[in-house]
Amino acid sequence: MKPKWVAAVIAAVVVVILAASMGDRTGPAPFVVDGVISGAVYGLVALGLVLVYKGARVFNFAQGEFGTIAAYVAYVAIDRFDQSYLVALPLALLATLVLGLIMERAIVRPLMNQPRVTLLVATIAVALLLIGLEILIFRIEPLFLEPLISLTGEGDAVRGIKLFDFIVDPMRIAMLGVLAVLGVAVAYFFSRTDLGLAVLATSQNAFATRVVGIPVKRVSRFIWGAAAVLGGVAGILYIPPIAGQLVPAVMTSNVLIPAFTAAVIGGMTSLPGAFLGGVVVGLVQKLSSWAATTYYLGEVPIQQTVPGAEQVAVFAVLLVILLIRPQGLLGKEA
Repeated sequence: MKPKWVAAVIAAVVVVILAASMGDRTGPAPFVVDGVISGAVYGLVALGLVLVYKGARVFNFAQGEFGTIAAYVAYVAIDRFDQSYLVALPLALLATLVLGLIMERAIVRPLMNQPRVTLLVATIAVALLLIGLEILIFRIEPLFLEPLISLTGEGDAVRGIKLFDFIVDPMRIAMLGVLAVLGVAVAYFFSRTDLGLAVLATSQNAFATRVVGIPVKRVSRFIWGAAAVLGGVAGILYIPPIAGQLVPAVMTSNVLIPAFTAAVIGGMTSLPGAFLGGVVVGLVQKLSSWAATTYYLGEVPIQQTVPGAEQVAVFAVLLVILLIRPQGLLGKEA
């Protein structure tokens, strides 16, 4: 399946739902808007997961904590050292880049020739180590990270654009812009640049790429560093407007599983599929949440009869896609 066809189908479904619920204050339109925004963050984390999988053939369970660490670094710079986002944002992304490079050099490369399950367990250990350090340094107390763009104007009035009875605040609008630019940049990078093509070649056959002179170690450093930065961007975008509070493991507990689901739905070998899969997961979550509070089983809302209906709906969609197309919407058969 071609990415543009899948994207067109998703866009058509969104437009139909929005048009059908126009003027209905209890309709699903606000949930669709929120689902697209949340799904784009899932897609960004899924991009990092697929990037690592394509390069190292392993699931990186530490991907979520790259985002949490970036948020903590930004919080320290802003709250403790009274810096602006112009300083905090580069510091946060630099910290995640260094963390990704250290992880690649100290853990990934020595285990590269070991069974994949060994490296998989190592990424879990890194995630647990980072969570432990977060708890040790910052405790479990919720912290508030200022959003990049203020959510209120004069007189504490909520700022934003009203779209289908849903106030889209400036931070969420900026999120969509950043995520769209990143999506286009990643697609261009892997289809038009020498380094991007080298990464794809390494994912197919590391020995062959080494024979033709492609530096596999340099490519490996790039893969893990880029994945860490993508996770860092996702954390800074997600935590202030969506999560609301910064606590240890917030990205792992809230985003990692949906991102894994998005990567599988889109196809673990497809970068565009990862991003589109994130949008699918976000839409299914929010629409099922709306349906569970709107519709009843007898005289009881579905939400009370089926707690966690949004998670059930996501995994039902995942199961259907795996049964129909095991390689994912845009993935290729191994």
